[in-house]
Amino acid sequence: MIADMPVRHFRTVFLSDIHLGTRGCQADMLLDFIRHMECETLYLVGDIVDGWKMKGGWYWPQSHNDVVQKILRLARKGARVIYVPGNHDDRVRDFCGTHFGGVTVERDAIHQTADGRRFLVVHGDEFDGVVQHAKWLAFAGDWAYRTILAMNTWLNRARARLGLGYWSLSAYLKVKVKNALQFIENFEEAVAAEARRRGVDGVICGHIHKAEMRDIGGIAYVNDGDWVESCTALVEHPDGRLEILDWARLRGRVHARRTSRAPLTAEPEPAAA
Repeated sequence: MIADMPVRHFRTVFLSDIHLGTRGCQADMLLDFIRHMECETLYLVGDIVDGWKMKGGWYWPQSHNDVVQKILRLARKGARVIYVPGNHDDRVRDFCGTHFGGVTVERDAIHQTADGRRFLVVHGDEFDGVVQHAKWLAFAGDWAYRTILAMNTWLNRARARLGLGYWSLSAYLKVKVKNALQFIENFEEAVAAEARRRGVDGVICGHIHKAEMRDIGGIAYVNDGDWVESCTALVEHPDGRLEILDWARLRGRVHARRTSRAPLTAEPEPAAA
């Protein structure tokens, strides 16, 4: 465990897009996060295991197995664990309504926060026209994406040797490409519209690997990000406040403090709702 980072207790934690079974998965970073948190409820919001990638070859290092064991251990210790499958682990949708190892599988869920707000919890691929209507294009895009992630892995190994923190090439490219930005905006609007149709206060999703928290026409849109690019999680505090934790950034700050032995200066709180 990293020095100077105590275990934090949350009412609820939301994780998605871990992509176990791929080389881009930041399993060690996720394990570090899990070791530093306790929660009453854990939502696994899809793409936990990457079945698409595993069809083409087996990759399962010990750290990926450790992530599974840590999640099952949370369930054994009494946490509610709810698994909402995504498109990369869509085979798990065949088991919706069942329980295994203390984990409940659901097609989607309604989560009520401590302050009474109701959120639709869904992975989000249902609102991605490429996934739904041009699956061959989705597979081609996935191949290109994994190529960028491989480059990202080598880049961050080099940065680590230079004493630099984690930085996502894929996330940088995503915000620089106009078509990607339009896709993200369309996706967010579509998910918010579904929440509005269901009569809830907001939606919590994943899928597009972009952590975000904003209001869309009176609907609270929250995306918990991923664990291949941003290394983010959504947490609910005991009072119902939601916060996106950028774990790579927090870990980097603690590492910098330990290296310099200087006090950790306060920074503005991340967006919360």
